[in-house]
Amino acid sequence: MSTASQLRAALAARLIEDAPSMEPEWRRTVQTVPRELFTGSYFRPVAGTVPTTYRPVREGEPGWLEGVYSDETLITQLDGRIRPDDVTEGAVTGSPSSSSTLPSLVLRMWRQLGAETGHRVLEIGTGTGYSTALGAHRLGDADLTSVEYDPVVGGAASAALKAAGFAPRLIIGDGLRGDPDGGSYDRLIATCSVRYVPLPWLHHVKPGGKILVTLSGWSYANALALLDVTGPGQATGRFLPGCTSFMIARPHDRPPRPTLVLLPGDERPSRIDPAKLDDWTGGWVAQLAAPSAERMGAGAEQILWDVSTGSQARTAPGADGGWTVVQRGPVRLWDRVEQAVQLWQAAGEPHQEGFGITVSATGQWVWLATEDGPGWYLPI
Repeated sequence: MSTASQLRAALAARLIEDAPSMEPEWRRTVQTVPRELFTGSYFRPVAGTVPTTYRPVREGEPGWLEGVYSDETLITQLDGRIRPDDVTEGAVTGSPSSSSTLPSLVLRMWRQLGAETGHRVLEIGTGTGYSTALGAHRLGDADLTSVEYDPVVGGAASAALKAAGFAPRLIIGDGLRGDPDGGSYDRLIATCSVRYVPLPWLHHVKPGGKILVTLSGWSYANALALLDVTGPGQATGRFLPGCTSFMIARPHDRPPRPTLVLLPGDERPSRIDPAKLDDWTGGWVAQLAAPSAERMGAGAEQILWDVSTGSQARTAPGADGGWTVVQRGPVRLWDRVEQAVQLWQAAGEPHQEGFGITVSATGQWVWLATEDGPGWYLPI
């Protein structure tokens, strides 16, 4: 049986092999920080279950340590309250609400942030504390502040960080409000997603500093952006390569809705293939166009439900080829989605790195190709 140090070395070797340009400081960090201290227990999804059920995996059980040192996201809480140790037998259902993100992604984001020794960094979303430990090892405890929304999650992270020998400044509170004591930071990194960049962040990070954040929405499409703060409340940036996703910050999550009932509406042919919404960037473009909508379905049969107005759109294969769409309500969701997807297609269907974002007093504008090109305002 492999030991924790052996498994950690093997994981570090894989991560370094996948990122040969990794800086020596980050190499030492990933080789040193013991992930097992931050994932004493976690949930594993049970394959083939609908809805997905989760089985707890606890310290000392067969496969526990191997799971800790897999390059996978480990779910550590369901429904904002259920932790693995709360489950006494069998498996449970629920929505993941806290996790230890896969190490390769955490490490990549820390490197994309460009934080250096001497930079003051604000982390939003302590989670298990593993990401925080990586930052503390690389930058030092004194220059790192981490904010966690959930007091139970934050308490466990604090204990794990202390056990690992780290002592960054930890805060329990709403990370979307930033540091409650104010302060000036060189970098901000978020390990949750948000519908828009919270305004306090744009005042915490000094001009010339950077914000790394995943933008999401009620259709749960995600895009990672790196912004340069240009002044108080102002920033501009680009979206980055790859496919990065995080759980949405609880204050930004969609409100509860009643059971979905599909109602009659106006029918017409669709001008786009609904399956374009299954594309990583295509689904995100659709979300930009209809930010209050939840997306369900797949392929030719998509369903959009606007949480704020009750508007609906649903697509289906056409009887003679093509596709049809039925819409109802004050917001013509599919009209908006069609227009956005067609603009994206006309540009050659670029990945998200072909988009940028500008934040100013007039709003938060996501644009395609150039700042004066087509774009969409984020909901604030």
